[in-house]
Amino acid sequence: MRFILCLSALLLLSGAAWRPAEMEFVTDDIDHFWEAYDKINSTADTALQRNYLQTLFFDRGTPGLRLIMQARRYSQEEYLHAIKNYPRYWASIRANTLKAKTLAKDIESGVSRLKTLYPTLRPAKVYFTIGVFRTPGTIMDGSILIGSEMALGDANTDTSELPDNLDYVKQYLKTNPAKEVVFLNVHEYVHTQQRAAGGYDLLSQCLFEGVAEFIATRAMGQPSPTPAIEFGNQNESRVKSYFMEEMFSPWYYNWIWNDNDNPFRMRDLGYYIGYVIAERHYEQAADKQQAICDLIELDYTNPEAVERLVDKTGYFGRSMKSMHRKYEKNRPRVTGIGQFKNGSKKIDPGLTQITILFSEPMNLCCRSTGFGPLGENHIPKMVSVQFAENGKSVTYTVQLEPGRHYQMQIESGYRNQRDLPLQPCLIDFQTAKQ
Repeated sequence: MRFILCLSALLLLSGAAWRPAEMEFVTDDIDHFWEAYDKINSTADTALQRNYLQTLFFDRGTPGLRLIMQARRYSQEEYLHAIKNYPRYWASIRANTLKAKTLAKDIESGVSRLKTLYPTLRPAKVYFTIGVFRTPGTIMDGSILIGSEMALGDANTDTSELPDNLDYVKQYLKTNPAKEVVFLNVHEYVHTQQRAAGGYDLLSQCLFEGVAEFIATRAMGQPSPTPAIEFGNQNESRVKSYFMEEMFSPWYYNWIWNDNDNPFRMRDLGYYIGYVIAERHYEQAADKQQAICDLIELDYTNPEAVERLVDKTGYFGRSMKSMHRKYEKNRPRVTGIGQFKNGSKKIDPGLTQITILFSEPMNLCCRSTGFGPLGENHIPKMVSVQFAENGKSVTYTVQLEPGRHYQMQIESGYRNQRDLPLQPCLIDFQTAKQ
């Protein structure tokens, strides 16, 4: 292991770049996109526009295009809408996207540096393709997928036509991502080496992303270009305290891949949490190379493994078990049913409303009702579901039948106003026979 590290370092110093034997760098989708783009804009015939997009772009697409469309669920309609409605955007970013093919050597150099940290690095394919504004970079099936319509933008890209729901794109481009596209590729390359495709809750997903960000900084010898890292360092106490209240949540959107709509007005703060935990693990380790292996090879789907590593860093100042107990205690819960006691066996079948009472006001936008253990045939027929204005109850309008055993699961899709998920509750009752 030590010999491999030294040899890789010598190769770098001598100017000879390590080139993965199976590494592919593919930019064909960009040329195909612009060919389709020009044809689409040459006609007002919508049928021809669809045909050009299909035959010139989709049908000729690389595996990377198919993967990024699958990963982000892009549709033909989205591409056509973006092409026809944001001409200034496309005109201002076109030249940048056409430079993608010149990036191969720089990316290979970055990956070579990564291999000095992690000598067992496996080769991965890199696809520069075009998406519709949902990711600058992601991975799927061991391939790196770069959304060039975002990753190769910069502060000069004209975003004046983008609607409010794409504000995150405007904010992202202000960071001049085209200047950091090599760093982005090294970050995504780390993801191709990790044992899982992500985590099982907010903490593990933040660690998954933060590890890739931290290792990329070590490989590239530069600070992270992600604004959330600097912001987190400057506001660590507040960010950490807020995160600790949500860390076991299944919901990521206040912390990862979000707009600037959290209490800090800063996207991707979850990257910071994972980054600083990874940094602490690395700094505490006597064997730095082993620390890198620990981080990359961690099973992010294994709660015991994740919590053991986090506990060892001491980052939160409390054990994971104690924080988990507090989290569960703070979750909202069902406190009762307005019309009857849960478990009742002689409910009037003429009852038309079931009101579920909560321990605190809930998020009025979120609800989730499922089957109980008895299955689909035992859930009441529902006509409507309506929250009380104060969010402390929700009323199901139902149609019941006599002599029936009913169950309905009030699920954790219900959340309080801090988006902590509800403790699930089974509503179980039987109607009287006529």
